[in-house]
Amino acid sequence: MASDAKPRVKVPKSASAGEVVTIKALISHKMESGQRKDADGNLIPRSIINRFTCDLNGQNVVDVTIDPAVSTNPYFEFDATVDAAGEFKFTWYDDDGDVYEDTQSIEIA
Repeated sequence: MASDAKPRVKVPKSASAGEVVTIKALISHKMESGQRKDADGNLIPRSIINRFTCDLNGQNVVDVTIDPAVSTNPYFEFDATVDAAGEFKFTWYDDDGDVYEDTQSIEIA
C-alpha cells in the first residue's frame, strides 16, 4: 500500500451554467515500475496508479488508463462543461487494490 499517496485537486468554486472549466488533479505517489532493485538486490514490487477517473454528478467526465511509463506524481489537466451545480468525484486506482478519492463541489453562479 502506498500510504504516502496524497490526492490534490483544483476546481473552481463556481461557474455559469454551460461554462467550460479547467480541472487540475495530481496525486503524490512514488510510481514504482517493478524494474528497480533495493540495496539487497531484490526487485522492488511494481506499484503504480493504473487508472484515473473523474465524474460530475455521477456522469463520467474523464477515464484514463495509466501505463507504467508514467512519471512519479501523475498530473492531469482537463476541461469539463458544468451544466448544473454538483460534485466532482476524483478516483485513482493503485496496482495493489488501493483506491484514493477526493471530491470537490461546484456551484452555479
